[in-house]
Amino acid sequence: MKLLIVESPTKAKTITKYLGKEFEVRASIGHIRDLPKSNKNAVDVAAGFVPHYEIPKEKQPVVHELQQLAKKSSEIILATDPDREGEAIAWHITQALALAKEKEERKKEKEPIVHRIAFHEITESAIKDALKHPRDIDSHLVKAQEARRVLDRLFGYDLSGLLWKKLRYGLSAGRVQSPALRILVEREKEIRAFVPQPYWVITATGITQKKKKIPLICEEQPTTQETTDDIVKHAHTGSWHISDITTTRTRRAPRAPFTTSTLQQAASSRLGYSPSITMRLAQKLYEAGHITYMRTDSTTISTQAQHELLDYITKKYGGSYATARVYTTKVKNAQEAHEAIRPTNIKNATAGSTPQEKKLYALITSRTLASQMSDAELEKTKIIVTHTKEKLPAFVSQGAYVLFDGWLRIDPESHDEEVILPEVSKHDSVTLTNIEAQRKETEPPHRYSEAGLIKELEKRGIGRPSTYASIIKTIIDRGYVEKESRSLRPTQTGEVVTDFLQKYFASYISDSFTAEMEDELDDIANGKREYTTTLTSFYKPFSKDISSKKDIPKLTNLGDAPDHIVCPVCNGPMIIKLGRGGSFYSCARFPECLGARTLEGTVLEAPKEIGEDCPKCKEGKLVQREGKFGTFIACSRYPKCKFIKKDPNGEQKNDTGVPCPVCKKGTMLERRGRFGPFYSCSQYPDCTYIIKSKPTGNICSLCGSLMMQGTKTIPERCSNKKCPNHNPHKLKK
Repeated sequence: MKLLIVESPTKAKTITKYLGKEFEVRASIGHIRDLPKSNKNAVDVAAGFVPHYEIPKEKQPVVHELQQLAKKSSEIILATDPDREGEAIAWHITQALALAKEKEERKKEKEPIVHRIAFHEITESAIKDALKHPRDIDSHLVKAQEARRVLDRLFGYDLSGLLWKKLRYGLSAGRVQSPALRILVEREKEIRAFVPQPYWVITATGITQKKKKIPLICEEQPTTQETTDDIVKHAHTGSWHISDITTTRTRRAPRAPFTTSTLQQAASSRLGYSPSITMRLAQKLYEAGHITYMRTDSTTISTQAQHELLDYITKKYGGSYATARVYTTKVKNAQEAHEAIRPTNIKNATAGSTPQEKKLYALITSRTLASQMSDAELEKTKIIVTHTKEKLPAFVSQGAYVLFDGWLRIDPESHDEEVILPEVSKHDSVTLTNIEAQRKETEPPHRYSEAGLIKELEKRGIGRPSTYASIIKTIIDRGYVEKESRSLRPTQTGEVVTDFLQKYFASYISDSFTAEMEDELDDIANGKREYTTTLTSFYKPFSKDISSKKDIPKLTNLGDAPDHIVCPVCNGPMIIKLGRGGSFYSCARFPECLGARTLEGTVLEAPKEIGEDCPKCKEGKLVQREGKFGTFIACSRYPKCKFIKKDPNGEQKNDTGVPCPVCKKGTMLERRGRFGPFYSCSQYPDCTYIIKSKPTGNICSLCGSLMMQGTKTIPERCSNKKCPNHNPHKLKK
């Protein structure tokens, strides 16, 4: 038996269709090893930044199954994705399954031979061709991924820890997320500082001596009402004539096939999909065999695929529409050996199991076809009308006409509206009618949309295409950014965090630092740079800078509240503070007084006292608070005193009796939150394990998590969202 290992169960299912009975295809379900969540012992800096990986509890059953299958196999084939992340997963599998011996040693000990294969589309021909050309794991790619993982952990953990101490608990910073947030905050400040300037747009209808109408607009946009009135006044008098007519033929070339970033941008602007949704849909299309690999910065199309595209275009639209094209990506350090995102079979008009998937597939198909089609040919005409005597600004009229649609035939959304002007002659006299002047104001720069931010990040060399979706999702989930329609607006929390980092760590969230670090990681992947040297050159000065900032004062006061905002409890002055939900007004006498308001002035309900003194600090009162895991009792002087009262008997009426699988000490209690009941460990806050539905008491055979109540047809399902047992309907199918 030959064991072929991929990441995804869907990918495994697709590949199984193309292979014979001698192959057993299994999925690792993503990474099977990772750094521990706590930074303690995660990375041994002194030993040369050695990461200490562990197998998460939910992945242990998966690893155990793969280990058992590996023992029965004559050959083990690692078929994870063709990028750094996929290469790293393949390497981690060899470590977890003890497959890291050299080939000769494995042969000598009669152990299964381990191969690595890579393919950019999940089709029968691609899979079988990859099996004919196995290779070893690329150690440079693995080291590059490991360097990125360790770098991000050290950067995020150290800087986030400082934010917790100096701003507020729960905040975070990241090597790429912080520069991305900084770009949004800088734009927001530009918008805030913008002072609009008035201007006037003057339009008219020109009627020639042959009674032909021409839409006209004044070339000058005056900035005062006086100048505008003067132009309009003289436009009604005297004679005008056509002083010039220019006709030019232009060509519009199609855009290159999609890369990861351009797909995210187009799907955002045309379909309204967020980058994370786009990548999820593209992942499903790839795993089902409909498109090539969706994480790529290359615009290359294989020779075979190009021939198929040209043949399809010729047969459907005619030979004049087909033009072979080769594109060169402008992305630095792009992997040209990869292909652009394209359909694996251009003859499939539709593909995908949901309407969203089908729309994305159609977008990819039209872009791919357009990339191998002829230029669109247009004729543009410009008519200039000037006053015969007065020195007035000219009026112009512009038209456009498509002579040959070319690639626009399959991409009508890129087709500008045609404006066909009447046939006129130079020197024809013209009378201006319907003269109107509309006052407008200059507009501030627009907020970035998700597509716009991705384009900006790529232009500045910040991050990589595969990370853009997670970057945007992270800053939204953290509460640093809010989506308003399609625009990204930084919250006050986001601005406070950025201002703090700009003040004390500006060099580490700058474009140059982030882009240069990406180049260094690329150099590791290409074998041009050494792992330890790269991390040492970063971490030595970085850790020194972190240590030097430990004595800076904690930023608890963001400023004084306006005089008319007074404390609802004691009528005293208030200050602006940063809380979990953003900024709010707090009594200046806190913690002696717990009065608070929203920034809109609404009174916030203070925590209720239960009539007991705090047994720890002896100064505060015990109050009832609402937390992530329900109601609890704590000291009113938090965060100065972090006492939390636990149940003295360890018994609860809402106790399910099901042991907590994480801490092994507590049991699962039913609690109520803002969105209804949930179940969490009785050892909170020491243990924060939580699930949505009532636990059944059984343990998932795949990942080791608790099983919880499911549906009428399938009574239970896994509480771990990443486990295949989480969705009982799919399992039933």
